[in-house]
Amino acid sequence: MQPEPTLSESLRPSLQPADPDAAGARLAEIEPAFPAGFLTPACRTLLLGLADHSPFLWQAVTRAPERLVALMGQPPEAASRAIIARQRAVGGACGENPDLAEVARRLRRNREEHALLVALADLGGCWDLDAVVQALSAFADASVSAATDALLRQGMAAGRFRPQDPEAPQVGSGLVVLALGKHGGAELNYSSDIDLIVFYEAERAAAATGGDPKAFFVKLAQGLVKLLSERTADGYVHRIDYRLRPDPGSTAVALSTGFAFDYYQTLGQNWERAAFIKARPIAGDIPAGAAFLADLAPFIWRRHFDFAAIAEIHAMKRQIHMVRGHDTITVAGHDIKIGRGGIREIEFFVQTQQLVFGGRKPALRGRRTVEMLGRLVEEGWIDAQARDELTAAYGFLRTLEHRIQMIRDEQTQRLPTGDAALDALARFAGFDTRGDFETALLHHAGRVQAHYALLFETAPGDGAPEDSLVFGESEPDPATLEALATFGFRDPRLAWETVQGWHVGRRPALQTGRAREILAELLPSLLRALGGTADPDAALLTLDRAFARMPAVAELLAILRSHERLRLLFADILGTSPHLADTVSLSPHVLDTLLDPDFVAPAPGPDQVRDQYRALVGQPASHEEFLDRCRDATRQMAFVTGARLLSGLITPRQAGEAYSALAEATVALNLEAEERRFAQDHGAVPKGRCCVLALGRLGSRQLSAVSDLDLVFLYDFDPDDRMTDGPRPLDAVVAYNRLAQRLYAALTTATRRGRLYAVDLRLRPYGSHSPPAVQLNGFVTYQREAAEPWEHMALTRARVVAGDPALGAAVMAAIAETVGQPRDPAQVCASAGEMRRLVAEERGHAGPYDLKLAPGGLFDLDFLAQSIVLSAPRIQTDGIGLSGEAVLRLAGERGILAAAIAEPLAETYAFLDAVYQWQRLVMADPGSTPSDSAARQIAKAVGLPDARSLAAELHRHRRRTCALLARIKRTVIGASTR
Repeated sequence: MQPEPTLSESLRPSLQPADPDAAGARLAEIEPAFPAGFLTPACRTLLLGLADHSPFLWQAVTRAPERLVALMGQPPEAASRAIIARQRAVGGACGENPDLAEVARRLRRNREEHALLVALADLGGCWDLDAVVQALSAFADASVSAATDALLRQGMAAGRFRPQDPEAPQVGSGLVVLALGKHGGAELNYSSDIDLIVFYEAERAAAATGGDPKAFFVKLAQGLVKLLSERTADGYVHRIDYRLRPDPGSTAVALSTGFAFDYYQTLGQNWERAAFIKARPIAGDIPAGAAFLADLAPFIWRRHFDFAAIAEIHAMKRQIHMVRGHDTITVAGHDIKIGRGGIREIEFFVQTQQLVFGGRKPALRGRRTVEMLGRLVEEGWIDAQARDELTAAYGFLRTLEHRIQMIRDEQTQRLPTGDAALDALARFAGFDTRGDFETALLHHAGRVQAHYALLFETAPGDGAPEDSLVFGESEPDPATLEALATFGFRDPRLAWETVQGWHVGRRPALQTGRAREILAELLPSLLRALGGTADPDAALLTLDRAFARMPAVAELLAILRSHERLRLLFADILGTSPHLADTVSLSPHVLDTLLDPDFVAPAPGPDQVRDQYRALVGQPASHEEFLDRCRDATRQMAFVTGARLLSGLITPRQAGEAYSALAEATVALNLEAEERRFAQDHGAVPKGRCCVLALGRLGSRQLSAVSDLDLVFLYDFDPDDRMTDGPRPLDAVVAYNRLAQRLYAALTTATRRGRLYAVDLRLRPYGSHSPPAVQLNGFVTYQREAAEPWEHMALTRARVVAGDPALGAAVMAAIAETVGQPRDPAQVCASAGEMRRLVAEERGHAGPYDLKLAPGGLFDLDFLAQSIVLSAPRIQTDGIGLSGEAVLRLAGERGILAAAIAEPLAETYAFLDAVYQWQRLVMADPGSTPSDSAARQIAKAVGLPDARSLAAELHRHRRRTCALLARIKRTVIGASTR
């Protein structure tokens, strides 16, 4: 048998130096280190090329010339096998408790030697492309295995890992290290990252680690990165990329096979199917890895192909050729991997057909690109010309890729842009002139583009930005980011990460097949609608939070898919009103109300609201159903009010009246229901009556989207007949207090549909120290004898909203009598001022946007209005139950305040109250400083050009209020001293 020729004997280099003199000078510096006869003409030519074209390889030569001599004296295949064997043995060669620094040093030195050998064999014409990529892949396998071995041995020494065989710690360990991408396909390029996924088989791994194996194997995966990727003076071994694992943005770097299997079966994307075509176990428990891939085969290879998969294949195609700067075939600066006519197009040409047909044709399930081109011909899916032309192009482009990477050992596929650099690369690639090189490149890339276009470019799409949206990959492609920016997103990458999270199932509501199918169809138009809002980024994050809360989302998506007008309005809601968005997340069907013709009808009055509310609640079969229907009805009607305000169909004042009418209808219906239930248990109090008194903003019909209800429950009965007449009689006082408790519980208790309102009972006589229900005579006596001035001020906004009309009239008469008592305006002013001072000390204010409590805000204006009602006989009776604005205007009309004071104060009240309503609609924390988008939205709503104008106008109004209040105070005090 003839011995294999040595590398030196096999050299047939075709490269020529661009600067022979400089290259010759470099070679002359190390020539004395070579033995006589070493520099044969072929060897000299090769070394001159390295000296001129590759700083990386020339450094490897000059660092150890004797190493070069040794490599040249061996057959290249044998030398490669020896280095790979030495690399694989490093993990066990450094002792039972290996020094990882020494392990890393040996791995790096072996890598430099192997990289030099591969380059010499490649550039010297000894190896073809297949031999090169197989050698590189085999060396990477050995590196990962050696590093894994060393880390397991260190775990053994620390007592954290107990292998089946201490001499072979990876065997039976349950650890699975998979190589994907070119590494998995044994097609690794010269300076490539290696795509790894680390799994562990839980039962075997638990036995080996003596407990939960996750922490140990996560640390091992991190250790692999440090050992192989860390760069020192000796270089590095391999850069590791873990981003092909399931949902890399939120999962650990090592995952159990059980978790991974469930993920791929339920949430796996088509791009992940394509990635797993090349998956191969390379380290750890190899049989466990093979078993996992066998179990995963039905995910990768499907017998039936659905619409969503086809759509994602077209998306994969768009991800390639829509990348900015790579959409045409050029030379200078062109990316030969992801640019048009590049390597990725050849790979996708093969992989997509494997995905389509591999489920039915096992012969198409191979990992290697050129081999699969041949299989596609054998199976009749492409012709021999396509195979031959794509194979030739693949060889040309991959070889050129290696030349680019050999220059500085960089992971790049981009051609240089300068003339000198292109000239040098052409020579390094074996061409005599740059013209010949460019002709060859354009020839091969053009053929790739043509075959690729025939396969894919009949895909639907009109070239609109949404046609380039791709969210399946682990990293965003520039075309998608550009499209999102075009839509209006200020942070396209964050928007991409949010939507990509939907695709990988981070939101449980989006894990069902139907939801994902509808989302895929709806997504472009939905993102475009969100992009048209005042703050697209905030709108998208609000939608993401809504998805996180929703148990199911298919219904909402189906509604949005069917109605463009709803999509646009829903996008506005997301972008401007977190409160309304929360409502949609809880009850998607509320969007249906926006399609009702009544949505654009004039604002309904209180009687219409009551009738509509009762119709929505209907006649439920049980009390639990009644509570749920009440919550649904209240939520729906409140949503419609907010949406009408947001759409400009009603004013803020009308919104306050609508919210108030809805609350009144809710309280009244719940009181009726609780009276019926109570009567079934205990009967009714003969001649007994009850009602509910509203104070605060409900009393003055100024409720906002998130207001509490200030309520007082009042009752009266005949003292001579005070026992209920039911099966379990109760004293009237006990009965009405229990009924009051039931009513408050019905209004405030959270059921599966949420709650109705927050209720504040502190304005009842004696506040929280008294029973929840108040008898009429006790209420009257308290107001006459014990009430503080501020409590009488609160009565100026009183209104009965539910219960017995006769009792309600009696209550209002008592309130009118209380409010109408003669009072000294100066004393009222002093009491109001003292109360305001106490509130300022105890509660302060949140800043200039706290329109309720900030100086010159609504609290001050309400105190003024209430003081006027208490102290001015000409307004006392008519002023009860009015808003502060209405009182101030009435005070001006009746001469209580000068018109020059009353009109500005009423104007300020109207302006601040409008902003207050908008704050509670569009801000999660209404008193805080609004975001830029919220401030712009509020400014636009109240007729101002921008957020700065809003801040200035708020400041002007409050400052004017403070000045006018001081003027009123001086006038009142002056009048009292005269």
